[in-house]
Amino acid sequence: MSSSIDDFLVPYTSSNYLLSAVILATCLLLVVMKPATGGKLFRKIASVFSAAARNKSRTIVGLFFAVVALRVALLPLLPLPLPGIHDEFSHLLLGDTLAHGRLTNPTHPMWRSFETFHENWIPTYASMYPPAQGVALALGQLLGHPWLGVLLSNAAMCAAILWMLQGWLPPKWALLGALLAAVKLSFASYWMNSYWGGAVAAIGGALVLGALPRIKHRARHRDALVLGLGIAILANSRPYEGLLFSSPVAAWLLWWLIKDRASRIPRALRLRHVLMPLLLVLACTVASMAYYNWRVTSHPLLFPYTLNLRTYVTGPIFLWQDARPALHYNNQVFDDFYNGWERKDYQRSWAGARAVSLVKWKRFRLVFFWPATLLLLPMLACLFHDRRVRLLLITLLVSIPGLFIIVWSNPHYAAPLTCVIFALLAQALRHLSKWKISGRPIGAALSIGIALLLVVQVAGELHARKCDELTWACTGDSSRFEILRQLQAQPGKHLILVRYEPDHNIHDEWVFNGAEIDSAKVLWARELNAAQNAALVRYFHDRTIWLVDPDIDNTDLQPYTAAETIPKP
Repeated sequence: MSSSIDDFLVPYTSSNYLLSAVILATCLLLVVMKPATGGKLFRKIASVFSAAARNKSRTIVGLFFAVVALRVALLPLLPLPLPGIHDEFSHLLLGDTLAHGRLTNPTHPMWRSFETFHENWIPTYASMYPPAQGVALALGQLLGHPWLGVLLSNAAMCAAILWMLQGWLPPKWALLGALLAAVKLSFASYWMNSYWGGAVAAIGGALVLGALPRIKHRARHRDALVLGLGIAILANSRPYEGLLFSSPVAAWLLWWLIKDRASRIPRALRLRHVLMPLLLVLACTVASMAYYNWRVTSHPLLFPYTLNLRTYVTGPIFLWQDARPALHYNNQVFDDFYNGWERKDYQRSWAGARAVSLVKWKRFRLVFFWPATLLLLPMLACLFHDRRVRLLLITLLVSIPGLFIIVWSNPHYAAPLTCVIFALLAQALRHLSKWKISGRPIGAALSIGIALLLVVQVAGELHARKCDELTWACTGDSSRFEILRQLQAQPGKHLILVRYEPDHNIHDEWVFNGAEIDSAKVLWARELNAAQNAALVRYFHDRTIWLVDPDIDNTDLQPYTAAETIPKP
């Protein structure tokens, strides 16, 4: 990748660092200059957390509704997001398809004019993505707007992370970890402020790791079913990352089922209460996925994502791969994107691998961490010697290389690891809080300062109406939607032909549609050659035909004349 990607990353400015230093210094001075007052204050804070976390079920429900209520209250600062990334429109297509009661859609006779990124047209018209995020968007659409599905899934993610942490940490530290996750990912984050996903896969990861300690202690059917549900969600949201994530879990579970002689639960009971329900859920998951693949791609073992890669993608998927031979496409924008930008942005070399790895790390750091977490680095030694979180560390260490060996990787690709990251942060804060110098609770002061700095940072981002530190991740173009609103208010049906100039920005795509083509009030089509345009106009002869050229004026909508569709001699 080119170094220009760094321009899209919001820097943590000197004023931010100054504010962080002031807050931390205040916390430290309190315990140094007034140790009795500081110690009393920190014990009071700990007691408040303990009281709030005492009723585990009530805390989970309360966190869910708190996230929903707070984000709704913030709508004047961050209104309903507009999709802008190619992937978002593809997820919205899937949600719209499911909301119409279908798994896929028939291929349209004029499909070449509607062809766009990350969607399949042959053998059916469908998104290339797994269906889990689409289910959340479909739920939101049925409730009134797809974003409501994002809102509810994000709140459910926070609740699921809290439930998971309650199985690994003491209640007050579980609550702290879940609150940190909520503050970081539920307000000024593209996980909440776009349609790209993240929360659904994070729910899957939390269910998987939250079920394990409960299975170990009680071996109940319901915990095995929750484990299977988590794996099913991972398989239908982030299957590659979910497989990496689940590998250590599978190894531990297999050892516990067969080899663990220290368990007080008889092996026969373990097999009957855990293995059988889990296998049942996994069998249903495999069968459902095969059926979905068959409906979308006409083959039970061919995933829509794989089909799309075969059809369109020429760039490498893994760092050690070379680009495929260039392909022929039905439009120039696809040629520029797949044969141009994707292939040129990474060249197989150590320098290229370092460049894309650095970009991944910067993106992951911005989404999952904040500058004050640097103070937790000395606690890594404690974590590596902490048996309580050993499996979590192994899961992280197994998954991270898999994220870095692929060329393209955005922070929500690591969504299954969300609960692991915040569990380790909470446990590191727990270790830090015990650190004292001359009887003064220095570690407690630092722990409170680290958590407080996250709140201050996010509050500043909300005040600045910043939807995410990755500035390009949740900033859709309002011009397209303003045109859409205008035409939806006019009588009749409309067809908009989109014309691009030779210097068109391939990331500014306007041709996206929903599940319904013929019955849609407004359609967006790609202007191709004159013969295809003429056939398109004839097919939609009952519609008003418009032309828009976003590269010249993205607010100017002109009638599309019949003369423009006549093939040139």
